[in-house]
Amino acid sequence: LPLTDVIEGVKKNFPGLVHMRIPICNSAAPLETDFDLIVETLVGSTINTPVIISDQVGLSRATTGCVITCLFREFQITSSFDGLVHSVPGVNADILKMDTYEFDPKKDPLFRGEFDVIKQLTEELKGADKAKKECDKIIDKNGPKKTGGTGIKQLRENIAESKLSYEIMDDSAQVFLKCKIMDNIHKYFYLIVFATYIREAAEAAKNVSSDDNKKENTLASGKCAIPAKELKVQTSFKKFMDDHKGLREMIDKGKGNLQWERDIPASSLSALKDLAAEDFYGNLGHIVHDLYQTAHVMFSDMPQGDHKKRAKYRFASKTLMRLLPGDQKKKVEDLIEKKQLSLDLYDVLGFCTWGRAKPEEPETPKEEAKEEPKEEPKEEVKDDAPKEEVKEEVKAE
Repeated sequence: LPLTDVIEGVKKNFPGLVHMRIPICNSAAPLETDFDLIVETLVGSTINTPVIISDQVGLSRATTGCVITCLFREFQITSSFDGLVHSVPGVNADILKMDTYEFDPKKDPLFRGEFDVIKQLTEELKGADKAKKECDKIIDKNGPKKTGGTGIKQLRENIAESKLSYEIMDDSAQVFLKCKIMDNIHKYFYLIVFATYIREAAEAAKNVSSDDNKKENTLASGKCAIPAKELKVQTSFKKFMDDHKGLREMIDKGKGNLQWERDIPASSLSALKDLAAEDFYGNLGHIVHDLYQTAHVMFSDMPQGDHKKRAKYRFASKTLMRLLPGDQKKKVEDLIEKKQLSLDLYDVLGFCTWGRAKPEEPETPKEEAKEEPKEEPKEEVKDDAPKEEVKEEVKAE
């Protein structure tokens, strides 16, 4: 059965059910109009109205929808209960604020979402710094148990985990993973921008109520508490992005602004180059030893395991290629291009040791086909002289 028919069947038992299907990408951010569709679907609902979000697998897309929905619910809570909270004596309103969320300072900056383009966003967009904290808390609550959540997908830390995996992948896998990482940063960026937008909408919603509604919803303390289902969003997210056009260019240019490869320390690289320049083949053992020693220091932040071993191995392979003598490097690159050799440390080392010294087989000279001597045509000698008849004498015995 088509999904629409299934939903219509469910509505018979739940007549108040509202269904909205919003196709979104698995890795990249939803479209700006998709954010607006979710908001329009939720406007008019009460805070305790259940919201069921599902996708085919229940990972990235469903978690993205949950985060957007939670941000909208926070808009309703902030706008509706702000007056009530401030009316109760002795209540510390700061405890209820979402924008005071802090990470463990020992956590890696990438796991805290401190990418260059995100830091640029929080510096240039007013209110984005607090919006990031609110967004991070909601992301963690929708993430797995290890980040304090009840879900199964961590939208922020998944970027950092993919970045660590990138360092150990081969070239073809890196192309795919790089696109995925940039798409996820794009999504994270848009979630923070949406959080900024919805926080501004919450402030505006407190002041747009009519005078009659204000009188009706004003508490004895003089504070106004507007019911959540009566709250309206004054402008669309698309309009907000149109008013901040620079944000689109910022994320398009900045989502790939990551250090995709670790830089080898200048002193270590200089020492390796000196060894290679002095006598590459004679110092090859020393070079390989120093390569691994340098890799051990460079990847000391990674936990022990297969990931770390592969990262160090891949680093050694690529750096050795940089140290090859010019003529040897050209031969190796040609073999790799022809797929007769792989960019693998042991393959390259093997070629640099026994492969380069392999004697070239002399070409067997081709035997020229011997031409058989041509027989000269024999001239027929014609005797034009009349032949004498030889008469045999028969002697009678």
